[in-house]
Amino acid sequence: MTDRKKTTPLDVLQRKKRINVCAPMVRYSKLPFRELVRKYNTDIVYTPMILADVFKSSEFARNTDFSTNHLDDPVVVQFAANKAVDLADAAELVAPFAGGIDLNCGCPQKWAYQERIGAYLMEDPENVRDMIRTVKGRVDIPCSIKIRVHKDLRTTYEFVKRAEAVGVDFLTVHGRTRLQKSTEPVNFEGIKLVKESVNVPVIANGSIFSLKDADEMYEKTGVDGVMSARGLLQNPALFAGYETTPWECIEEYVRLALGYGTNTFIFHHHLMFMFEDIMCNAERKTFNTLSSIPAILDHLEENWGLDVSKLV
Repeated sequence: MTDRKKTTPLDVLQRKKRINVCAPMVRYSKLPFRELVRKYNTDIVYTPMILADVFKSSEFARNTDFSTNHLDDPVVVQFAANKAVDLADAAELVAPFAGGIDLNCGCPQKWAYQERIGAYLMEDPENVRDMIRTVKGRVDIPCSIKIRVHKDLRTTYEFVKRAEAVGVDFLTVHGRTRLQKSTEPVNFEGIKLVKESVNVPVIANGSIFSLKDADEMYEKTGVDGVMSARGLLQNPALFAGYETTPWECIEEYVRLALGYGTNTFIFHHHLMFMFEDIMCNAERKTFNTLSSIPAILDHLEENWGLDVSKLV
């Protein structure tokens, strides 16, 4: 972790009407990928979700879960927590190096729900209020929450009003409930309700795979920004208007990943996502069997003309 950040998400939200945001993604929204998407009109980036209690207690976790530099600005560090002291302690550790702190209230995975973090917090608004209040008292950078909608939108309305009352600076809403699959339609009305209910900026999340999708989200909800996860994984140049990942984007990812020392699993999977709409089925099957970075680079040189010597 280096260099105190001078830019916050609120700074960006105040100077632009439409904000492009890279979502927090477990394993994937790490520093090399964040630097990549910034080159293609992404305004704000999030770290992967970090477990606050582990982060504050483990030096190993602090060294591996969050890395940044002067180019990584603004970056929002997202934590999962269910205790105010854990969240505030973790937030205090990263505050000198971050533009904002986000509390994950939307992770739908079963393990998270069982640990009473993520989307479980949508059922525990008083705890969320306490965590926001505590963090706001300990750090001097913006604090946000990332939520999902409830089946009964009246509950969502009450939830965000409580969060606003204790000083949440902005929020992101995923337009699906915890139990809905990513293939189900986004609830535009739920997102619009959140936007119209609070006086802080609102970012919308859910099924943003193109600029057309982003335009539809703005038109139907009136939000201040849109956030993409799967869309950016498949096409990091999405917000620059590309329909599929341009070759120079793939080259740039390889350069960044090698430069930052990305492990084989993440390196391979990022490229699998980027090639999803470019490779045919037979090519994908071959690529998916590659099990080392040298093998991946050899494949890209032999089959796609990648000149590794120019990237390292």
